[in-house]
Amino acid sequence: MTPAADDAALTPPGNDTALIERFLEMMAAEAGAAPNTLAAYRTDLVLASHMLEGRLAVAEATDLARLGESWRDLARATVARKAAALRRFYAFLADEGHRADDPGSALPRPGAVRSLPKVLSHEDVERLFAAIAARTERVPLDPTDLRLSALVELLYGSGLRATELVSLPRNAIAPDRPYLILRGKGGRERLVPISDRARAAVAVWRGHVASDRPWLFPSGRTHLSRVRLYQLLKALAREAGIPPERVSPHVLRHAFATHLLAGGADLRALQSMLGHADIATTEIYTHVDASRLVELVNARHPLNDASRRVDVKPRPA
Repeated sequence: MTPAADDAALTPPGNDTALIERFLEMMAAEAGAAPNTLAAYRTDLVLASHMLEGRLAVAEATDLARLGESWRDLARATVARKAAALRRFYAFLADEGHRADDPGSALPRPGAVRSLPKVLSHEDVERLFAAIAARTERVPLDPTDLRLSALVELLYGSGLRATELVSLPRNAIAPDRPYLILRGKGGRERLVPISDRARAAVAVWRGHVASDRPWLFPSGRTHLSRVRLYQLLKALAREAGIPPERVSPHVLRHAFATHLLAGGADLRALQSMLGHADIATTEIYTHVDASRLVELVNARHPLNDASRRVDVKPRPA
């Protein structure tokens, strides 16, 4: 498909265009939706508009039922996301008086199952840092290896999202301040702890960033892209002997959370550090504690203590 065709595919037909744009403006201004969320909503709404031949805004329940049927072969999580985007769109149309009814109830509710996050073990993380150490010990030193060290220390040591990490201002992290105030998803502010190791790695890397650059991780006229960050981590995983598909910025964020929780961190504190609006999102990490509890029961439960075990003899017939 040519770039022109791509642009056409992203433009909703008929009268849907203006209403979709107004909806997205509302989501940005009132709901504080993040750019990635807005992009996902736009894609889902535009695709649905094409499916309904430009009649998304005036669709009836039967139209939406037919639309839901076309999603039948998609993953439940994908269907749940698409349906949620359309329901918010129709609620907006009803609230703004563009429709007298809200047909969103006709959309499917698959109850998408939240999958467990991919997890790196402590040994895996140690292998990643060993690969970084091997890089930074090379002579002559490549400054991009110092950048990689700072990136990974911040991902694993602070649980930053990829977008938050690559767009950090040059002076966001102070050598004498073990935290930073970050504005994350939905414009919510949170306090992010910065480990001593991460601050040290950032301080070394910042010495290679020109003082007039606005970003901590500059690239060209702007900052390092998320795509490039993914590529750097995949290459590092290969060097560390870890399958590249097991390592990503989000996986390192998961490792931060699961390892903290396994070490005894409070779930509410973890919610705050990760910037989750709903603690149910944070609770996904308790699966790590489940394995720890099984191990604890097997090792410490009185019934598993051979010295206190009572042998039960069969009764005589």
